[in-house]
Amino acid sequence: MNEIETYIQGFKIRKAKPGDEKILCDLIKELASYENLLDEVEATEDRIKDTIFEKHYAEVLIGEYDNVPISYALYFHNYSTFLTKPGLYLEDIYVKPEYRHLGIGKLYFQILAQIAVEKDCGRMEWTCLDWNEPSLKFYKKMGAEPKSEWIIHRVSGNALQELADGSI
Repeated sequence: MNEIETYIQGFKIRKAKPGDEKILCDLIKELASYENLLDEVEATEDRIKDTIFEKHYAEVLIGEYDNVPISYALYFHNYSTFLTKPGLYLEDIYVKPEYRHLGIGKLYFQILAQIAVEKDCGRMEWTCLDWNEPSLKFYKKMGAEPKSEWIIHRVSGNALQELADGSI
């Protein structure tokens, strides 16, 4: 999709573009604050410019209400060897609290599903914090199935460097 403009009561979703770095950085920090993870945020406008708009590691949709940014969704493609198809992985979705329960989240998921179908993705996936009951209920209502048998593993920071160096 080159241009996404969907309106709901003064709301539109568009693809992020160079120049949106501050908007994204601010929204990422708001999401992290909501998740009680603000101390883990290393995002800067320069890093967003480099990784999203120059290296294209991820794609972002920005939601605006009366031309004011109020939400975003960041996604990228992964790959399923079992399905031998790409997948769409939703890393972040955030809607400012005062704009929730208006159908904005559902609209994001509809657009993301359309992108996944257009790209012939075999599935769309995301994670959710186990304490985030409102989101878990919303996802279940959309037909999402929690995959509790899969445990996410992460290597980062010093451990990642040590693994790369062969010192672990």
